[in-house]
Formats: sequence, C-alpha cells, structure tokens
Amino acid sequence: MQELADKIQSFKKEIQETIVQGQEQLEQFRIRFLGTKGIIKQMMGEMKSVPNEMKKDFGALLNEFKQFAELKYEEAKSANSEKSQVNSESTIDYSLPGYPSVTGSRHPIQLTMNKMISIFEKIGFTVAEGPEIEDDWHNFTALNLPEDHPARDMQDTFYISKNPDWLLRTHTSSIQVRVMQEGKLPIRQIFPGRVYRNETISSRSHCVFHQIEGLYIDEKVSFADLKQTLYYFVKELFGENVKVRFRPSYFPFTEPSAEMDVSCFICNSKGCNVCKQTGWVEILGCGMVHPQVLKNCGIDPEKYTGFAWGMGVERTTMMMHGIKDIRLLSENDMRFLSQFKSVI
Repeated sequence: MQELADKIQSFKKEIQETIVQGQEQLEQFRIRFLGTKGIIKQMMGEMKSVPNEMKKDFGALLNEFKQFAELKYEEAKSANSEKSQVNSESTIDYSLPGYPSVTGSRHPIQLTMNKMISIFEKIGFTVAEGPEIEDDWHNFTALNLPEDHPARDMQDTFYISKNPDWLLRTHTSSIQVRVMQEGKLPIRQIFPGRVYRNETISSRSHCVFHQIEGLYIDEKVSFADLKQTLYYFVKELFGENVKVRFRPSYFPFTEPSAEMDVSCFICNSKGCNVCKQTGWVEILGCGMVHPQVLKNCGIDPEKYTGFAWGMGVERTTMMMHGIKDIRLLSENDMRFLSQFKSVI
C-alpha cells in the first residue's frame, strides 16, 4: 500500500512540475495520465493487489489523484485556448481594407467600336444589326455583284458546304440591303458587326474581323455630304491634327468610289509595317450608292441618292493604341488585354 501511495505522490509531483505549452504537449499529457493506457488506468489495475481492508483508503487516494490530473489538464487546455485566441486576434487588423475583387476590362475592339458608334450617333445615325450567316443575294447579288462578276474574286468567301448559296458574310453591307428592302426612307444608319474572309493571317490582316459600315439615303444627297460626314468622324476619332486624303477607287456597289487615308499615328508618318512605309493608312472605302443597287432594293434612283462607307475596326484600334500586330487583338493574352481599363 505504501509503495503505491509513494508512486501516486511521485506522479502528482511530476504533474505539478510539468509545463504544458501548445496542443501537442497537451495531447501528450492527456495520453500519459488520462488515456486508456495511461498512468491512472495502470494504477487502477493495481487495486487487485491491495488488501481488502485497505482498498477503501487506496481508492480514495487514487480518486483524488485522478481529479488532480484532470484539473491540471483542464487548466492547461483552457490556458492554451486563450493564448491561441489572443495570438489569432493579434495577427488580424480588422481596420485594414479587404482584398479587392479582380475586375475585367472591355476588349480594345469593343472600346473602339463603342467610340465610333457614339460619334455617328451624335449626327443622327442609328444602329442596325443582321445575321452573320447570309445568302448569296444579300451578300453579293443585290450589291451589284452577279454570279459571274469579277469583283467577287476580291473577297475570299467561307461558304457553307451543305448549301453553297449560304455563306459567312464578307461585309456588313448585307445589312444595308435588308434595311433598304424595308423601304422606310430616309435611311441614316450604321452597321457594326463581325465579318469573315478566307485570308492569310499576318500582322496586318485576319480571317475574322469587325466592320462598321454606314448608309445615308435621302433626296438630293451628294458626294460633298459624304466627305463632310467622314471629315467630322475622323476629326472626332483621331483629333483635329489628323491629316486626311481621298483617293479614287472602285467598288461595284458605289459610283463614284473612293478610299480614305489618314496619317499614320504609329510611326508619325515616318513609315512602318502598318502603313507599308508610306506614312498613310487606308481606314475606309466609300462612295455614292450605285443606282443599280437602289433598284435591286426597290428604291427609285431618280428620286433618291445616297452614300455608303465601310471601315475595319481592328485597323482603327491599332491606330488609336499604337498596336503594331493585329494578331494581338485575338490571342486572348491577359497581359495585353488588361491594359485597356476604359469603360467607354
């Protein structure tokens, strides 16, 4: 009995001198003294060797030891919990701002298109849209390009294989045809959208790109009206210092026809791969609507005249932002796209 009492006293002294810090030491203490194979369980196993007349006294001593160990464990557990909470609270500054959400940015092509649309809207043009899959009539024939017309060779077309009469539109002029066929005159509209041409992809051209075309039809519309409209547009888009020139050209759906060039901003007219070392960049084609096109769409060319133009959005975007390779606009490189944060 005395030997067991001395053991218990020795373990109590060990418990008193033990400093429990951290969850790992706390768990080790529990296992050593209170676990299913711990010291208290072992001491209870010694009851069988204690004489019957002494079992009551040894049981009381052992129960006191158990309560002592449990109290030490609870105190250590509480102390570690409070310390952990203090440490946790001390590492968090609730006055600091939260982590900002990563916001996206509009694509540079959309930014340019939005700006171009807003300029034309200021002078009374409205927006019209149409299908990207078109039939031959709206894309070619109605625009004065019959089946055997050599001008069709100017546009490499993606045809729908199951039905060669259907194709991916090569320009948004097909929307012009649909609007003219409605017969609601006068017409003052622009036609933004994506178009497709089977072209070799390079730094200057792509097989998928965007256009904005415009159409104005009314009585007594002249080429002078066309020039003043486009002068206003480029001044608003590129600034008052932009230089502009018109060159005679040919398009089967306009007569007379012209191409409009602006001074190259990328190289300051010194010559680069975008302007082909000329210092000028062609940004649009334009002209007076061909009388045959008006007839094809049910409009009397003796009473009405009109002008039309078409321009690529990608090339204009390159000019505005100093981009030297059109492929950057379609590669989805976030390092490139994240530069454009405007919300125009």
